[in-house]
Amino acid sequence: MTSLCANYSFGNYISLHSKNNSVPPIKRNFHSSYGIRCSNIQRGKLSDPNYVTIFDTTLRDGEQAPGASMTAKQKMEIACQLAKLGVDVIEVGFPAASQAEFDLVKLVAQKIGNNIDEEGYVPMICGLARSTKEDIDRAWEGLKYAKTPMIHMFIATSDMHMKYKLNMGREEVVERARSMVAYATSLGFEHVRFSLEDATRSDKDFVYHIIEEVIKAGATCICVADTVGCNLPNEFAQLIVDIKANTLGIQNVILAVHCHNDLGLATANTLAGICAGVRQVDVTINGIGERAGNASLEEIVMTIKYRGEEVLGGVYTGINTKYIFTTSNMVEEYSGLKLQPNKAIVGANAFSHESGIHQDGMLKNRGTYEFISAEDVGFIRATEHGIKLGKLRI
Repeated sequence: MTSLCANYSFGNYISLHSKNNSVPPIKRNFHSSYGIRCSNIQRGKLSDPNYVTIFDTTLRDGEQAPGASMTAKQKMEIACQLAKLGVDVIEVGFPAASQAEFDLVKLVAQKIGNNIDEEGYVPMICGLARSTKEDIDRAWEGLKYAKTPMIHMFIATSDMHMKYKLNMGREEVVERARSMVAYATSLGFEHVRFSLEDATRSDKDFVYHIIEEVIKAGATCICVADTVGCNLPNEFAQLIVDIKANTLGIQNVILAVHCHNDLGLATANTLAGICAGVRQVDVTINGIGERAGNASLEEIVMTIKYRGEEVLGGVYTGINTKYIFTTSNMVEEYSGLKLQPNKAIVGANAFSHESGIHQDGMLKNRGTYEFISAEDVGFIRATEHGIKLGKLRI
């Protein structure tokens, strides 16, 4: 079947999905828990252009959710579980924020960031930093122990943020970003991820300009953030298409997106970004995070698993999906943030059926009312077919 992304374009802009035929195909072992991994990420390059890297920020942005609270021990256990799940990058925290954050980042870098399994997988370990020398120094001190450390730097690029938050002009912001990316590279970071905070409310020409400058300074990954969750999928995809078409050097870096869920569109916007050529996506377990949360790992990963080949142009991840439900339960328990029953993939009702019509179909063939297999996410049913007695008999 022809891929939707292969044929879908916006006006006179480039196709939302194109294959680099010069890159030899990677043999994908779908019976294994792993595809290609971050050991295959060189500076700004992926071994397979169809591979989508999963950047998990549960321990950083996720823990910023109002009401969330986790101990250092619980965070370490979640980091271990994320590695078991097979995420490509674990963003552990913000090392400059506190001594406790720094200690956790350092511990995860030392323990999990060097625990290479039999298939050669080890997650990148990442820490957040503002575009200041103090933050970057602190990040390096904590992350340098990992086999593959990554720094995630950011600065705001919207006029609103620059005026009211940073009190800086455009060129001041560009110079700060450029010089701090260069500084991070000089310390030894081979993977420098640079995020444009509030990119979706920023002037596009300014977005192209600042991205070009940080790429020249050494950034290897550029992240476009819908910080306030204001975009619709078509306009978010258009932004990615425009960046790819108008930014010099963009082909030499990995393009990432960070979407918030204020309009309930974080997952949709992230998928739109993937269709537009993004190959790194920011997610959290259960979609937790600031305000209405972030794009949900389980929703993104299972959409790619079930529709990636048919609709999304052949993209895939290396996530071991059978650990999704266990990881979700752990994050729910440790964070104290309870899931709504109808939460996609991991909610209590996700694989339950009360309507008599649905129950009849399930007894005959599960595929009648379940598009996703419960076993694929490690969900164990209380009853064989997920049937619950209720008020609806037909």
